[in-house]
Amino acid sequence: MTIQSIELKNFRNYEDLNISFDKGTNIFYGDNAQGKTNILEAVYMSGTTKSHKGSRDREMIRFGATEAHIRIVVVKDQFQSSGAEKEYRIDMHLKNNRSKGIAINRVPIKKASELFGILHMVFFSPEDLNIIKNGPAERRRFLDSELCQLDKIYLSDLTNYNKILNQRNKLLKDMVYRPDLKDTLSVWDLQLVETGKKIIRRRKQFIDELNEIVRKIHFRISGEKEELAICYEPNIDDIFFGDELSRAKERDRKLCQTSVGPHRDDMKFSIQEIDIRKFGSQGQQRTSALSLKLSEIELVRENIHETPVLLLDDVLSELDGSRQNYLLNSIYDTQTLITCTGLDEFVKNRFQINRVFRVVNGEVFEIGDVANG
Repeated sequence: MTIQSIELKNFRNYEDLNISFDKGTNIFYGDNAQGKTNILEAVYMSGTTKSHKGSRDREMIRFGATEAHIRIVVVKDQFQSSGAEKEYRIDMHLKNNRSKGIAINRVPIKKASELFGILHMVFFSPEDLNIIKNGPAERRRFLDSELCQLDKIYLSDLTNYNKILNQRNKLLKDMVYRPDLKDTLSVWDLQLVETGKKIIRRRKQFIDELNEIVRKIHFRISGEKEELAICYEPNIDDIFFGDELSRAKERDRKLCQTSVGPHRDDMKFSIQEIDIRKFGSQGQQRTSALSLKLSEIELVRENIHETPVLLLDDVLSELDGSRQNYLLNSIYDTQTLITCTGLDEFVKNRFQINRVFRVVNGEVFEIGDVANG
């Protein structure tokens, strides 16, 4: 899978941009606040319908404009044995006061979920290096982000679960003034338990798959000195979800929120049985985060039989030399879009660069004559 090209109109600080990508390594370099990350954000939007920053649609529209346009062309290997390829054109219109419009091959889609599965990607930013030591919400976000790309059934279950959870929480708040609504709580409980059990079981399966991959990658990155193990820590076992939710009703009424369920799950990361969320060094935490991101690539390959696009947002500057080398040597067969402030590390390590762009205040210039390995 590769991205062939991208067009941006009035997106962030880009008035009009049209660039083509190489199938290998594409580097966008320049000073900070020039628009490098905006290109990766547009790519991420095209695969997930959302900004990796959590920005609202209107915040991504160029100042003074009423709407923004993203167009991206993706080429996928449809039939690997025959070498046949299929091209997908994704169009996205962001509007100030209305929902975004999305079309695939010029055909408008009704649900955002129809977009999932066309463009698979792994996004890696400096913030991801803190996924181990930060709170459980970030680790759940990682779980959901990856599973939604791999499994449309999970995407549907998660969407339904969140809707039911919101409705139940709203009811708990309304019951403060309307105690007579208590009898309707069981309706939402049944739906929450039914959908939540599916999510818990799928997450457990995913962690089992992830563990096999991440253990091998981390062993190599650490110089064969450490073995990383990931353990799924569900807030409640799926078998007991219904009973525990029932027992928590009075507590939930006082808190006006649902205290039990997969929306409170976590993941434990251990090296030699030591919980590195609490007791690991910064080096161990960062190496584990790098292992986690690289394992995403392998998971997509194994589940979808395609190689995802890798988006590296200024992450190399946050890694030491050995981790930089391991990362760069691991992506030789992956289309990669990299943002950075300079090219010194690539030239020094004689890393293969296929296409280089300099970004200056919302304008992109292709650069030639860059030393390659």
